Amino acid sequence: MIGFLESRYPFLASAQEVAAENGASLEDLLSSPGFEEARARGEERVLSAIEHSEVSMAPLRSDFDRVMEIMSYPYARILVSCIGDRFLTRRYALAEAVRMNKLLGEEEYAVVQRIAGELDVKSKVSDDGLRMHFSDFLRFSTRIKSTEWKLVNTELKEGYVFLTHEKFDRLLQNALQDRIEGELPLDVPPEVASAVSERVTRLSNILTAAKARFSPQFSGELKPETLPPCIRTLMANAQNGVNLGHSGRFALVAFLHAIGMGYDQIISVFSRSPDFDESKSSYQIRHITGELNGTDGYTPPECSTMKTNGNCYDPDDLCARETVNHPLTYYRIKCGRPKRE
Repeated sequence: MIGFLESRYPFLASAQEVAAENGASLEDLLSSPGFEEARARGEERVLSAIEHSEVSMAPLRSDFDRVMEIMSYPYARILVSCIGDRFLTRRYALAEAVRMNKLLGEEEYAVVQRIAGELDVKSKVSDDGLRMHFSDFLRFSTRIKSTEWKLVNTELKEGYVFLTHEKFDRLLQNALQDRIEGELPLDVPPEVASAVSERVTRLSNILTAAKARFSPQFSGELKPETLPPCIRTLMANAQNGVNLGHSGRFALVAFLHAIGMGYDQIISVFSRSPDFDESKSSYQIRHITGELNGTDGYTPPECSTMKTNGNCYDPDDLCARETVNHPLTYYRIKCGRPKRE
């Protein structure tokens, strides 16, 4: 069986060796009729990243399928590089990383450890599961603001943090995302750019249309300094591709709605995230704001609830005041507005 693992994880260094052993070259990838399926799959990788923020899975039933899948990965990277859009680069990197995360959930520890090594993540496998060196844990967990990801809340032994399979995979997702973002855009020679120009134009138009749909301009004055730390952090996470938990997404939407932002302005906050999904975000926002059921929407959770749900981040001196027991109270004080009943 040719390149089974490499076709599932085409970023592996050994994937290039498998491609070479099967006579695949850059020239063939760009123009040979025998590699049209690889080119189409490469375009599909980018398209699914734009539309679904996740690279779709492809059937790998034969050696031919696996070679085409391996070669589709460098072709997709060429397309993204030629488009040269920073938002797409981030979204594509996340989409490839999410795909890997899902596949890792099916793997034995030995495979997961191999992938970790490929991503320069130091790890160990022991009888009780997977362990990651604390330095790598810190490097890839800092963007995840939930309390459970803080180092003080982990089991640390001899410099390694014990992690469940799911959490270990999640951190490898961040590692792959960072690697791809750091590698792209590639320095694409003019002759290569010319060979992919038709697909680049098609994808660029799709990307432009998608960004235009989800980027209405907020005409109000939402000043970051007026927002409580919890809301600032949730907004930053939403805009940087960190998946918010249900309680965090609810708190953010309810708060923004309460201070007067409309649907278009709220969805624009989430649309800046590389993992933005229009249908899911639209339904959740319309439900929380009451648009779906004709109500005034839900009230944002108070500070005690935010703490219980792990959504209280970096409280400052104002948060510490006894009278400030709700994010909206914080906001009104910062804005100089009287508290409403």
